[in-house]
Order: sequence, then structure tokens, then C-alpha cells
Amino acid sequence: MKTIGRTTKWLYILVLLPAVMGVAAWQSWQWWHWAASPVVTAAEAEGRDLPLLVEIPEGTGTWEIGSTLAASGAIQSPVAWQLWALWLDFRQDTEGSFKAGTYLVSPTEPLRDIASQIRQGSTTQQSFTIPEGASIADMAAYFEAQNYFSQQDFIAASEQIPNDRYVWLPANLTSLEGFLFPDTYQVPEGMTPAQAIALMLDRFQAVALPIYEQGQAESPYSLLEWVTLASLVEKEAAVEAERATIASVFAERLRRDLKLEADPTVEYALNIKQTPDQPLTLAQVQTPHPYNTYVNEGLPPTAIASPGEASLHAALNPAPTEYLYFVARYDGTHEFNTTFEAHEAAVTRIRAQRQQQAEAAPPET
Repeated sequence: MKTIGRTTKWLYILVLLPAVMGVAAWQSWQWWHWAASPVVTAAEAEGRDLPLLVEIPEGTGTWEIGSTLAASGAIQSPVAWQLWALWLDFRQDTEGSFKAGTYLVSPTEPLRDIASQIRQGSTTQQSFTIPEGASIADMAAYFEAQNYFSQQDFIAASEQIPNDRYVWLPANLTSLEGFLFPDTYQVPEGMTPAQAIALMLDRFQAVALPIYEQGQAESPYSLLEWVTLASLVEKEAAVEAERATIASVFAERLRRDLKLEADPTVEYALNIKQTPDQPLTLAQVQTPHPYNTYVNEGLPPTAIASPGEASLHAALNPAPTEYLYFVARYDGTHEFNTTFEAHEAAVTRIRAQRQQQAEAAPPET
């Protein structure tokens, strides 16, 4: 009986094993066919904002590239990407390894074509530069002047908040002000406003977000508050060494429930630009507006510009001072004080010096 039982068991194994392996192979092939195929068909892509700009930084690993492509919506699965990369390595593909750069890829392309593009290093050629402290309005004017697209189209795109792709973005944003990271970007011809915005959000995610995550435990600010505070520091600081001190003034005034009284918020609110010879007027600083920090307590509703990395660090790590006031000199530096009386005296003295300089200057010819 034992002999018959063993024979029967092995017979079952010999019969069922190929069937099981066949089913597994079929299911694996179905999965691979899905994972390696285009995300959307050409018909589905019609009317959608395609293709996509994807940035691959230097030193990015194969799995990270797949994750980036999948997160952008360019491919179905980072696992399929990894498997395809292993297959290319096994074949000793002549195109070499994946290369860093900014790529224009389409979800209508199969995975193998996207992989080939990145292995060949078929990157984009043009570039655009957003300086630190630029607002969305500044960016819109720049893009139009560079013949990328109209101001209106860029501003409209900046009001579309992609919370589905960037889940870290604060809820209920009406604009991406402050979250479009200032930097230089490589882009293709025909770039759309949405693609430019995605590149800048990707850079914020890669550069700025880790700064906040590392200091979040000791920070009294939400992500939106942090970016907003950093934007005030960016607009006020003209000298690198003063960023942390300016941040300390704002932090101390917030702690004491004092109005921030930051000139750049008035300029942002009224869409004006003061100059040394035409400073803000009393009527302007008293104009009611949600962004006017002379009128309202606390931070403005959103950032007023895109802060750079140094200002983001300063907002999280203000200098250990008790200063409550600062006034700009006319060389880019500031005078800091702890009392209102000393501050008023500094304002009077600096304005008098400016008046003397103006009177001593030779007349224009």
C-alpha cells in the first residue's frame, strides 16, 4: 500500500506541477505585459497635458529612477523598470548605464523606449532660471519675456494645486506661491506651464522638503508657515550673514504676538516696489489687505515669493537674539535693535544720512 501511495503522490506531482508552473508563467506574463506597456494609449492621451518632464539627478540609482518615473505617471511599475534594467545588464546592452538629466517622456511610450532614452542620455537642451525671491508674478513675466508662454497661462497653471501627485502640499492652497523652487532647469522646446511647475515642485520636494522634515520635530511652524516665513526672510535679506538674524526678529515678534510689520508684505499686497528715494508711505502701510503685516498680526496667508535654500534653513534655525526691530541701511545691510526707541532713532538717523547724500550728489546732466 505504501508503494502504491508514493507512486500515486509522485504521479500527482508530475501531472500538476507543469500545470501550476504554466498558470504562474501565464500570470507573470500578464503582469509584465501590463507593467511594461504604456500608461495611456494615444487615444486616451488626446486632450491631456503630455508628455512629462522628468528629472534624474546625478547619482540616482536604478530603483529610484523607476520610482520617479512611476510617481510622475510615465510608467506603470518601478518593479517592471528594475526587471527591465536587469535584463539590459544581462544582455550587456551597448547603450550603457542610465544617465542623469532632464527628460521629456510620454506615458504613451512603452517602458523599453523610455529606458532606451535615459540610457542614451537624450536630455533636453534649453534652460530657464528662477532667482531666489521671485514671486509667481515675476516668474510669469519672465516666461513671457523669454517666449515660453503667456503670463496668464502660467498664473492660471499655478492656481491648479496637484495634491494628488504632491501629497505633501498643504491642504486648501489657492496658489503655489513659495513652493516653486528657485533654480536653473534644463527644459525642451514646447514646454508647457504645467511642466515647468512640475519641475519646480520636484526640486522643492528633493531639496526643501528634507530640510523641513529634519527640523520638523523642533519647529513651531507648519510646512506652509515655514515656507511663508522663509519667503519674508528672502525678501528682506540682501546680505547672506544677516538671514538668521532677520529670521530671529520675525520669530521673536511671532512669539510675542507682535505684528511683523514687514515692508515686502505691503509691496506684495499692493503690487508695488519701493525704492530708497520712494519708500512706502503711511497710507500704503495702513491699507487693509490680508497680506499687509502692518495691519494684521501673524504671518500672511501664504508665502510672498520663492525662498532659496539659505532662507529656508534660517527660518528653521534663527540666530539666538532678542532683537525685535531692524531697519535697512542703503548698502544692503540692516541695523538691529531690541527697543522701539532705539529703532526709531536708527530710522531717523539713516533717513537723514540718505537725505544728506542726495543733497551732496552732483545734479544729473
